[in-house]
Amino acid sequence: LISQEFVVQPYLQSPTWSTMHILWETDSNSDTRVEWGTWLTLGEVTTGTAINTSGSNQIHTVVLTGLHTSMRYYYRVVTGSLTSEIYDFIMPSDPMDEASFKIVAMSDMQRDNSNPNKFEEIVQDGILTYLADNYFGDIPFDLQMVLVPGDLVDNGWSYSQWANTFFAPAHPLFAHVPVYPVLGNHESDTEYYFNYFHLPETGTIGYEEHWWYTDYSNLRVVGLDSNPGYQLDIQLSWLDGVLDDACYSTNIDFVFAQLHHPYKSELWLAGETDYTGEVISRMEAFTSQCGKPSIHFFGHTHGYSRGQSRDHEHLWVNVATAGGNIDYWGEYAQADYPEFTVTQDEWGFVMVEVEAGDDPGFHMKRISRGNENEFRD
Repeated sequence: LISQEFVVQPYLQSPTWSTMHILWETDSNSDTRVEWGTWLTLGEVTTGTAINTSGSNQIHTVVLTGLHTSMRYYYRVVTGSLTSEIYDFIMPSDPMDEASFKIVAMSDMQRDNSNPNKFEEIVQDGILTYLADNYFGDIPFDLQMVLVPGDLVDNGWSYSQWANTFFAPAHPLFAHVPVYPVLGNHESDTEYYFNYFHLPETGTIGYEEHWWYTDYSNLRVVGLDSNPGYQLDIQLSWLDGVLDDACYSTNIDFVFAQLHHPYKSELWLAGETDYTGEVISRMEAFTSQCGKPSIHFFGHTHGYSRGQSRDHEHLWVNVATAGGNIDYWGEYAQADYPEFTVTQDEWGFVMVEVEAGDDPGFHMKRISRGNENEFRD
């Protein structure tokens, strides 16, 4: 009997009101099964499909269906002789319930050889400790969504980096909370990215998973591809339609977009991209015309910046860096832009608490892990 191993432990993708995608990767393929239920005794079994990744390695996907909103489910994955631990997740609430919820946004966790374990530290000592200290320490109850605006790995063509530097450090989070990435430049548009993620199929036909949107309670989240090959009018036209729809949707109070490249960047001018300016102008117009505040989250520059459009309730937030080598003050060509209130050359993540109901709002915090000169917690 050949002993099997997990290459990537189970992680969650793209829930709807009644479905959840569970993915994992093993070093061989015998079967693809999830045992699940509303109790730790499980009791239900759903089978799925597997695709080849590298050598005999297989990514497994199971879609659980007929699930109930706001319900907690327990699950474990089975491939042949290999069985995972039991994990849990909580389904999205019915939008009519006006449930409040929380999001973590972070990016650019590509491994820096000088600080190779930084992303693991940000997940364990940063996010999980923060949830335990400030909320209930019940991961799927405390946190509903993780957004990652690009640069998940240092080299998208390096197959081993996906498992070792992205999924392994984040496993304690992604086994309980769905992760929603968009492509950065370091992913290099590789097949690995599209194999590992099952993102909402709401984008333009032919560009599936390059751009998409999903709704959670009173929020619409839009994922965009700001890489040079995809800075296309067809994406902007699609965005116009998604924003128009959000304008007239009585359930939606806010739109948060995520894309990798900044329009303006105080720490690293070389990373600036005009295409993001096209996105911002559309979000500003949406916010002004519809009275619904918006944010664009980005990365690329390895630091934190928070700012806003002058005449619109639209926020500009760089949520980097969750592991990539910091762009320090004085290191590159830099600028002091009026749009930004704060820029810090530090590691960290952003926490957003979204309130629904009659008086909707959101509260955003930066949690810093400091830099190589000054540690913060």
